[in-house]
Amino acid sequence: MKNLVTAVALLLIGFAGAQAQIVTPQPSPTATLSQTVGLTEVEIVYSRPGLRDRQAFGKLVPYGQIWRTGANASTKISFSDPVMLGGQEIPAGTYALYTIPGEKEWTVIVHKNLTLWGEGGYDQAEDLVRFTVPATKVTDKVETFTMDLNNLNDNQANISLVWENTKVDIPLEVNYAEKVMASIDRTLAGPSANDYANAANFYLSQGKDLGEALAWITKAVEMRPEAFWYVHTQAKIHLAMGDKAKAKAAAEKSKEMASKAPNDFGYIANNNMLLEQIAND
Repeated sequence: MKNLVTAVALLLIGFAGAQAQIVTPQPSPTATLSQTVGLTEVEIVYSRPGLRDRQAFGKLVPYGQIWRTGANASTKISFSDPVMLGGQEIPAGTYALYTIPGEKEWTVIVHKNLTLWGEGGYDQAEDLVRFTVPATKVTDKVETFTMDLNNLNDNQANISLVWENTKVDIPLEVNYAEKVMASIDRTLAGPSANDYANAANFYLSQGKDLGEALAWITKAVEMRPEAFWYVHTQAKIHLAMGDKAKAKAAAEKSKEMASKAPNDFGYIANNNMLLEQIAND
């Protein structure tokens, strides 16, 4: 028994040792920058190397060579809407952000391949766009590579990269007015057919004012007469109101419409079950 207890104890100690991990700070910690510019969400995920008594540009990061724009994996930048970056059209989406630093100007590269670790495997053919921006000198030395969004207004901002005594600003433009106008058009146009149908289905499921539910689903059918699933809801509301004749007519109409559609989405079967329920009530 003593030997068994000792063996179990040693096993537990070994297991605990195998599970233990030494955790230390990352040399280049990852940062996430999120900012709304106008009505567009911008997110940047990057790793932040420090100088640690080293020279950054022209030494640690050579001039004229592609750089991951940070440390570890390549920097990622996301836009919720299409934008103009450095005067170039960028569709909504997520991209890798590479740069080629120079003494007086940098090349900024928006790259489509998100799977790369740093520069390894980089292929220029996968670039979305390239453009150049000027590099400027700053008086105060910046120890840790920093990205920021500043000089914000309704339709533009600067994506700033600063490290050591070098700063680069990438101009960003967004089209908030187009989104506002689309929102105005949607709001002033009033509820959609789907809004009316959703409201009708909710009232039906909750046993609320069925007359109001019928008015809403009738409006939805008028707006989208091809929507056989709306007609099915209309049949269910008629049945809930006790009008079996109208419920049967609507269910048969919905079934006929569904049978002529490329995909009936199960509504032929749904209407058959509803017609059976009407006949048995």
